[in-house]
Amino acid sequence: MAERKTAGETVSETPARESVCGSLSIVATPIGNLEDITLRALRVLREADTILCEDTRRTRILCTKFEIGGRLESYHIFNEHGRTPELIRRICSGEKIALVSDAGMPCIADPGFLLVREAVAAGIEPEIVPGASALLFSVAASALPSDRFAFYGFLPVKQGRRAARLAEIAAMKMTAVVFESPYRLSKLLHEIPSCFGPETPVVVVREATKVHQEILRGSAARLADLYGKRTWKGECVVVIGSAAEEETEAEDGE
Repeated sequence: MAERKTAGETVSETPARESVCGSLSIVATPIGNLEDITLRALRVLREADTILCEDTRRTRILCTKFEIGGRLESYHIFNEHGRTPELIRRICSGEKIALVSDAGMPCIADPGFLLVREAVAAGIEPEIVPGASALLFSVAASALPSDRFAFYGFLPVKQGRRAARLAEIAAMKMTAVVFESPYRLSKLLHEIPSCFGPETPVVVVREATKVHQEILRGSAARLADLYGKRTWKGECVVVIGSAAEEETEAEDGE
């Protein structure tokens, strides 16, 4: 390429070479109904060289239905610390990587935070592709005040830490959302009346958007009485209202 000279200096006409860098996309996937996938998510997943997923078997179902051909690799809480540095190097070398969780939005009580943090530290701006979320579905379906709410993820298993967390949530006096294992849901239904008060409004959302979706609403005491001995199955989200807010609204309406 020829050079042109101006005012005693040499300017190259060859464009500067950009550093080779791939991309990282954080992609929300359906929480149950596969029709909830977005057009943008489909495009990003089809363009990806590699799709990181918690369980390749579950993600393959989605990929097969929508003819997505990227390579699937496991990335979950048990290997994310070991795999993240390697993945950052691959992105910097030009690979397009997309991260999904089994369902919903990665990073929200699912793997992803570590990879996003290290990507940002390395100068890589992740592309966030929003979509279905069990958290937002449950808040909307609860019919409880949602102008402000707090999300606490999964509750601790050990009794001392669990009791402290429930006391912390109760002190906030606003709508709260927690994820809970079906194996501990009956226990939680019995804990809520004593921690929050028997009249506190509670909503249990089970298997959101799936065939056996179930939404149970009632006071803390009533749900504990009706479902406190039930054997639960599936994905469960519990939305806990504030008895104080309910009382205030009732007084304002008088």
